Amino acid sequence: MFYVSAHAAHGIDLRSDNSLLRLGDLIQQRSDQNRQTQADLSELQQRADALTRQQVTNPADADQLAQQRRLAGLDQLQGPGLTVTLNDAPPNATARIPGVPEPGVNDLVIHQQDIQAVVNALWRGGAEGVQVMDQRLIATSAVRCVGNTLLLQGRVYSPPYVIRAVGRTADLRAAVDADPSIRNYLQYVAAYGLGWKVQEGGDLTLPGYTGSTDLHAAGGQ
Repeated sequence: MFYVSAHAAHGIDLRSDNSLLRLGDLIQQRSDQNRQTQADLSELQQRADALTRQQVTNPADADQLAQQRRLAGLDQLQGPGLTVTLNDAPPNATARIPGVPEPGVNDLVIHQQDIQAVVNALWRGGAEGVQVMDQRLIATSAVRCVGNTLLLQGRVYSPPYVIRAVGRTADLRAAVDADPSIRNYLQYVAAYGLGWKVQEGGDLTLPGYTGSTDLHAAGGQ
């Protein structure tokens, strides 16, 4: 299990990022400010959308506009899907499997790659939309962790982390079950008691995205 984790990390300790812990307090101070800014932006976007709809008189144009908004994740989405919940292990957790080393602090908390693995698997499974905590994801959304907290679109969240996806339930579950990174995470679930729950829902409702749609930077390797 630990060889697989080390190999996947390409020499980087995926469960150790102590340098980021010192940034937690600074980011938390900005979270409330970002929350209010996002609320203000949402109100302005709603007003702009209303004006746009007033200007669209051709039914074909109106249908195209509605389709583009749906594909971009700007409108509420409803349908069947999955809810996946990840949580830290109890702080006093010990190894549950004979022969497995006793855990360090970083073995007992959710990390960025754990959340990303679930989100990516849901997209691969054909999700029509994905929500992390109370925020809808779009093409420019980035999931980041700072210490043991989640930083998403300018706001900070603590575990448990709830991820919802609307789509064909069987396909979503199959993609989650087949993902190698999730399988590696489930070994930590078995060894140390990290939280993991997958629930099927016949009628999930995801909110429309309300933040900025500007792309500030992009890059890759």
